[in-house]
Amino acid sequence: MSVERIAIESKQELEQMISKEINQIEKDLTVICTQVPINDKTTIDSLCHDENGQLVILHVSTNEDDTALLQGIQSLDYVDKFKSFLKMTYSKHKIDDKEKPRLILVAPNFSDTLRHIVQHMQGLHIELYEWEYLKIGDHKGLHLQSIFTWKPASWKPAEKPIEESESKPAEKKNDQKTQKKKEPTPPEKKEEAKPEPFKPQPDQPKKEDVPLPPPNEAPEEEDFFKLPHKEEQAKKKRFF
Repeated sequence: MSVERIAIESKQELEQMISKEINQIEKDLTVICTQVPINDKTTIDSLCHDENGQLVILHVSTNEDDTALLQGIQSLDYVDKFKSFLKMTYSKHKIDDKEKPRLILVAPNFSDTLRHIVQHMQGLHIELYEWEYLKIGDHKGLHLQSIFTWKPASWKPAEKPIEESESKPAEKKNDQKTQKKKEPTPPEKKEEAKPEPFKPQPDQPKKEDVPLPPPNEAPEEEDFFKLPHKEEQAKKKRFF
């Protein structure tokens, strides 16, 4: 079965096709109004809001056109200034005027320059979609494909969760290390003093036995009458 790509030259016809297949771009995207002029050169092709009430601008091109980015940025600035007025005007729609609007560019293809600019642009929520109008057999249909999806500057890929089986062995190892650190080191054993071997000492000479006085004999008492005689002898010695 042959597949044929059909060109669409009418922008109005392309806008009508996209509005019918708008769920290919985003689910629950609601069109508020179309063909809103901003100035002599720029017109909002379709003004929409998503399921959260955030305003979304669709800028459609029938061919590759880098000026579509500039026109889309002008549309963003305009809607951001008058979003409170738009909320009052289209009160039937649940519009959140606290959120900044975002821009979706739809074209058959985009140049490398435009893609590079959008990828490195900060502060503006811009997404790129390419469209194809295909004929397959007797059926025709519009195909929309996302080329670039906006991500906030703080966005980071989710980290892979650590499985329990991987984390438990590590914990056991850490526990073993901590237990080993906490165990006190045993004090060093001091060598006990060994008793010196017994050495026989030479025989010491025995002291001679001192004779004791006989038990019944009392010491002689000095005679009282002999004392004067002794005193005289002492006096004689002094004179010599």
